[in-house]
Amino acid sequence: MKGHDFRRWRKSLELSQKEAADALGLKRRVVQYYEKGERDGDPVKIPRTVRLACYAILSGVADYHGPEKDKKKDRDEEREPPAEKSEKKSKKKKKK
Repeated sequence: MKGHDFRRWRKSLELSQKEAADALGLKRRVVQYYEKGERDGDPVKIPRTVRLACYAILSGVADYHGPEKDKKKDRDEEREPPAEKSEKKSKKKKKK
């Protein structure tokens, strides 16, 4: 992603530089550096994390709290207390 791509992303969502910065957890000045493609004459590379965050926001993801729990696994654990699990394991070992 180049500076002009970053600016096009922001404009496509109709975000101000401040709103884009807030959405990405950045300072407004950093957004300006990304759009310009340089800081004090040195090139600025947009980090992968920021590029991925741009994609997530574009896709409608407002926040991410990690993967959902495996509901089937959780139900199975609720049905069988841990003590019973260890008893079954020891019985299987004795049979072998």
